[in-house]
Amino acid sequence: MSDTPTDEAATPHLAFEGSTPYEDYVQASVLTHLQHPLSDDPGEMAFLVTTQVMELWFTLLVHEWTTAANALREDDLPTAMAALRRSLPELESLNASWKPIAHLTPAQFNAYRSALGEGSGFQSAMYRRLEFLLGDKSASMLVPHRGTPSAHAELEKALTEPSLYDEVLRLLARRGLPVPAEVLDRDPAARYEPHPGVEAVWQSVYADRDQDAELVRLGELLTDVAELVWRWRNDHLVATRRAMGSKPGTGGSAGVAWLEKRAAKTVFPELWTARSHV
Repeated sequence: MSDTPTDEAATPHLAFEGSTPYEDYVQASVLTHLQHPLSDDPGEMAFLVTTQVMELWFTLLVHEWTTAANALREDDLPTAMAALRRSLPELESLNASWKPIAHLTPAQFNAYRSALGEGSGFQSAMYRRLEFLLGDKSASMLVPHRGTPSAHAELEKALTEPSLYDEVLRLLARRGLPVPAEVLDRDPAARYEPHPGVEAVWQSVYADRDQDAELVRLGELLTDVAELVWRWRNDHLVATRRAMGSKPGTGGSAGVAWLEKRAAKTVFPELWTARSHV
């Protein structure tokens, strides 16, 4: 008897009463009909799809980092580290999303820039939640979302909750490391600022002879995240500089000057500075 499958057996199931199970799960017809270009320029479609794809990556990263923060709060370091580890290729994919629009000339961008009106990436509610999770918080960033109650409520909640880094530092304190009380008791709605006491804690973690120790691995995962966030901000800066030079950004921002300021900020700062003292 032959082991070769018959043509009938190899044919996938094709007949469904309604939509396909794939469509029911992925909602592909919704995703592929969300593009509504506002200009006649064919290049606008690439800009629009790229931006929408970025929003999906933001959503996934917020999910991963929220999962990690919740796990850290419960002292479940393996679950937290698994979520952080998953987020690394997701961040790499987010960064790769710049490629379709990274080399726009000013004329190419100008062909549809007016379609954006006052729209700007800094108005993204999901990106703002991502930044809040990283500890870069500002109550003023809720203002653009006052007209959208659900988004405003989610951002307000994210603003007042401890960030991912806050939860990391609280875990370190519960592990017996001398995280300063003023850091542990700080207002979680305030932007995180570097502290020499936290730098000293990371210095002691990295001085461990066992470089495969659990807290060293946690520190390295966080450093990987921080590096990829830095690359994201710099890729954004370079793409914007190529497309529009130093002109003011849409939405009233300072454009490149605003992005330069953002790119100069380091995520999880003491993880970087502590290395100078190990």
